[in-house]
Amino acid sequence: MSEVLNSRAEELLKLLIQRYIQDGLPVGSRTLSRAAGLGLSAATIRNVMADLDDLGFVASPHTSAGRIPTQRGYRYFVDSLLSPEPLDDGSRAELEAEFGRSRNGSPQDLVQTASSLLSQLSRMAGVVTLPRRNLAVLRRIEFLPLSDQRVLAILVVNQHEVQNRVLQMDRAYGADELAQYANALNERFAGRNLVDLRRALLDEAVDAQNEVNHVLREAAQMAGQCFEAADHKDFVHAGGANLFGFQELADVQRLRGLFDALDRKRDLLTLFDQCLGADGVQVFIGDESGYRVLDEMAVVTSPYYVEGQVAGMLGVIGPTRMAYQRIIPLVRETARILSRGLD
Repeated sequence: MSEVLNSRAEELLKLLIQRYIQDGLPVGSRTLSRAAGLGLSAATIRNVMADLDDLGFVASPHTSAGRIPTQRGYRYFVDSLLSPEPLDDGSRAELEAEFGRSRNGSPQDLVQTASSLLSQLSRMAGVVTLPRRNLAVLRRIEFLPLSDQRVLAILVVNQHEVQNRVLQMDRAYGADELAQYANALNERFAGRNLVDLRRALLDEAVDAQNEVNHVLREAAQMAGQCFEAADHKDFVHAGGANLFGFQELADVQRLRGLFDALDRKRDLLTLFDQCLGADGVQVFIGDESGYRVLDEMAVVTSPYYVEGQVAGMLGVIGPTRMAYQRIIPLVRETARILSRGLD
């Protein structure tokens, strides 16, 4: 931001934003004069407010003489006026307790816990992307015959995660035949990450077709179907209904647009993907996200890690009038504890 405000203007802007975040009502000069404790006259405060209005940091709704922060004002507040705060003890204890109860669950369980806690503790919407599949390593695969031409695929991923998939096949398979297919896959592909593995399976299926290698061809095709069945939602979210509690977001059409975006996932995933290379917490205010559905909202995100690598993103979606000093440490701490749980 090109403008740098003097200390008096900064203090008044900070007070105005804090008051507006707390009450959701336009803030007048008289209110600021009582709250400031700066020994400034009401006339001086009005002059400073007029300057901030001219610079685009605050605006006057036509229904009130008071002023509210603009997107530009919030950005200055977050970048220049916000003092880092640790997460309060009560919220940290709740995070530790809930993740502690989920520590033996699957990554999906931990992600769901993170999303629910972000929603619950922020009273807004919590969103967490699932760990990227290129971090998942196949340890072993087994196939077992079921009735009605179905096959149970058992995948051991990473160190201890077990995933089961039921595959509908076009014929019945015997146990010995399935064991042969599993052995062929384990010999060739154990220790490969799942993204590389899917590409390799396609190549192997083509090569096996050319070599008339029946076992490898059948095994590769069966495993390919297994990994297609393993595709799942790219992120989980909780607490969208919390946003109805904010008067400025009470427009049903606007919230319907957000819920549609959560269901479609594409736009939000693109936004979260942009954050994967960033270090630490990122804050998008209003149209900074680049998505119209979020023009009246703010998004606070942070990466989380598995074995030192960025595995995904988590964040909070809420009104621009969110308590950034509380939400930013909440997002940061949730990311830290989720990373620890996934390692």
